[in-house]
Formats: sequence, structure tokens, C-alpha cells
Amino acid sequence: MTAYAITLGLLFGSFLNVVTYRVPRGLSIVRPGSHCTNCGTPIRAYDNVPIISWLVLRGRARCCKARISVRYPLVELMSGLFGWAVLRCIVLALPAETPWWRALGLFSIHLALGLGLLAAALIDISHMILPNTITVGGTLLGLLTVPLRPGIGWLDALVGAAVGFLMVWLPFDLLHRLLRGRPGMGLGDAKLVMLAGAWFGWVGAVTVFMAGAVQGTIGAVVILLVQGRIDEPEAVTEERRKLVAAIEAAEGDERRELEEELARDPVGSKPESGWRKSRMAFGPFLVLALIEYQLFGEAIVNGYLEFVGWQ
Repeated sequence: MTAYAITLGLLFGSFLNVVTYRVPRGLSIVRPGSHCTNCGTPIRAYDNVPIISWLVLRGRARCCKARISVRYPLVELMSGLFGWAVLRCIVLALPAETPWWRALGLFSIHLALGLGLLAAALIDISHMILPNTITVGGTLLGLLTVPLRPGIGWLDALVGAAVGFLMVWLPFDLLHRLLRGRPGMGLGDAKLVMLAGAWFGWVGAVTVFMAGAVQGTIGAVVILLVQGRIDEPEAVTEERRKLVAAIEAAEGDERRELEEELARDPVGSKPESGWRKSRMAFGPFLVLALIEYQLFGEAIVNGYLEFVGWQ
């Protein structure tokens, strides 16, 4: 079972590298097949084996010797380890009388959730966007699999999803837009907490949001201490430059629509100077909190209640 779980994680981790590269660029994740991003040469099967191929090739493409980022094998490694973690923390923790089909189903949906979240975090780090295919799709998966998952009912999932979305959208989008004319956080973050509620109820949504905020604060402090500033991702700067250029070239209704699109975008303007005005992606910290809750949620909540004396 361990070999099966790790192997599946590794294989899907290789696919995640395709997803995180193509989805932000609006490319199909199906066609064309895997190819070198530098020269376009198709990648043969024996050069596409998770982790091993990167090691054999010494981090360079066989076709044009272009450097292959270490991010590729790291994503595959994390995916393989996550497959093992789902097996250990979720599947093997089930009662002994659990039918095999339910255990396999739980493994499959939790693996899909975790790998989708990992892809969302990687995309958000580079592009500061959280794709609806992951956030909304993950929410729907959570709602549709309620009968398969123990400890949660339809009402818990629906209320959790609503609480998760409103908890972010009301203060950080609607209210911030009314007070300052621009959203403070993107709707992607609200949808990500909505996903947490659909899977783990309102308690899960609140816990994920609070844990994400704490870990995000720690992350920001560490980055500031190490490099003295928080830089905007290069991809975000380039995408904004292209949109501004398109606005300058457009006229009439087209120009007005593009200007409205830019105004709605939380990263539509250049960051103001000063570390207090810095921007950083919040999604990866929400994802970290979500995976922590997914694997250790009951222990986390019980430990906190015991710490504050409510248990």
C-alpha cells in the first residue's frame, strides 16, 4: 500500500508540473504532450520519469541542454510524500471494518484535494492567482463526496462553505472596496476558505483562515528579516505591463472594459513603497493550513481546546 500511494503521488506530481506551468498561461493541460519549454522538443517517456530523470540528466534537458529547474523534482517529491501521508494519516486511521472501496475512495479524493492545493499554491506564488478550476472545483468535490466522508453532513458542508467565503469576502473585498476603492484580497482567497468549509465544516474554515493568517505573518517577517523587502513576482509585473499596454492601444468601449478589469484586480496597480505596503500571496499559507487540517485536523482542534481550557 505504501508503494502504491507513493508511486501515485509521484506520477501525479509530474502532471502537476504541467498544470502549474500551463494553467496560468491559458494553455491546454492535455495538448500538446510534454515538451521542452526552451526549444519545444517533445519529451520522451524515459526522460519523464519522476525525480529519476532529472537526476540522470543532471538537471538539464537532453535536447538543448537548457537547465531544468529543481522545482520539478521537488514538486514530484512533495506529491509522493503527500500520497504516503494520506495513507498513513487518513486511510490507516479508519476503523478496521471499513470496506475496501470506501478506503480506496477516501484515499483518492484526499489525494486529489491535496495535489490540487499544492498546484494552487505554486501558481499563486508565481502569478498571485488562484484558478477557479481548483478552488471552485475543490469546493464542489467536497460537497459531492459528503456521503463518503465520515464525520460531516450536508448541512455542515454547506454552512462551512458559506461561512468560509463570507469570512473573507465581506471584510477584505466588499468593505475594503467601499472604504479604499480597491479590494484588499482577491476572491481566490475567499474561494479557498470556502473550499475548506465544504470539506471540514465551519470549524475547519475558521481554523484554516486563522492558521493561514498566523503562518502568513510569520512568513512575511522571515522574508523581511532575510532580504529586507517583499518583492512582487516577476510574472505579475509582466502581466500588468501587458494589460497597461493593451489599454493604451485600445479605444472606446474596449478601453473602458480593460480599465475596469485593471481596477478590479487587487494587483492591478504597482505596489506602494515601504514594507507596510508590500504584497505577497496569501494562498500558499492557506494551502499549508488546509493540508495541516486535512491530515491532523482533529488533533489540532482538540489540542487548542485543551490549551484554552475548553476541554
